[in-house]
Amino acid sequence: MNVTRAEQNGILTFSLEGRLDTTTSPKLHEELIPAIDGTHDVVLDFSRLEYVSSAGLRVLLAAQKQSAARGTSLTLTGVNDEIMEIFEMTGFIDILTIE
Repeated sequence: MNVTRAEQNGILTFSLEGRLDTTTSPKLHEELIPAIDGTHDVVLDFSRLEYVSSAGLRVLLAAQKQSAARGTSLTLTGVNDEIMEIFEMTGFIDILTIE
């Protein structure tokens, strides 16, 4: 998985490409969680993400909790139908902000 990070107007965007799974989720965790520091809203661009495993869901849940604790927002964009179905089946659709 490739992660590209960009900041603009107080919004930190992480563009994800590939698969968010057991192998790649630690990389995202290492980059994303420290970035949620209370000074930036965070957007995760999923437009090039192909798959999310349970390990990836754990990272997203940790990021959502961190964001809520810091008083910032975490928003997912570009979510494809397959990943949206995973979010619906697991109840993450009710936890995450998805545009």
